[in-house]
Amino acid sequence: MADKLKFALALALLAAGVAGFYLLAEQPLVVRVLSVLVGVGAGVGVAVLSEPGRRFVDFAREAVVETKKVVWPTRKETVQTTGIVFAFVVVIAIFLWLTDKSLEWVLYDLVLGWK
Repeated sequence: MADKLKFALALALLAAGVAGFYLLAEQPLVVRVLSVLVGVGAGVGVAVLSEPGRRFVDFAREAVVETKKVVWPTRKETVQTTGIVFAFVVVIAIFLWLTDKSLEWVLYDLVLGWK
């Protein structure tokens, strides 16, 4: 129940920040944007204090750790893979064009007799 209240408070703070943007219409844009940022920051701060918020932060940290374990391809590998994909697409496009023209020839010239 407490987590639901924290989440509701976080949403209210976010809404207050957005409402502040419109209520401060006569103020400079910087003040209006700061009201939104303060609302978002306060909402996130309250949300992180809840159990689902803590679980999300833990998940995000683990995701960053796993991302650092990934072996990213080199520039050469990326260019080679892109070239292979491009060549495959060209080959498939030619195959589909030949199939289409063959079916067109069979249907229109041989079966229907339209020349």
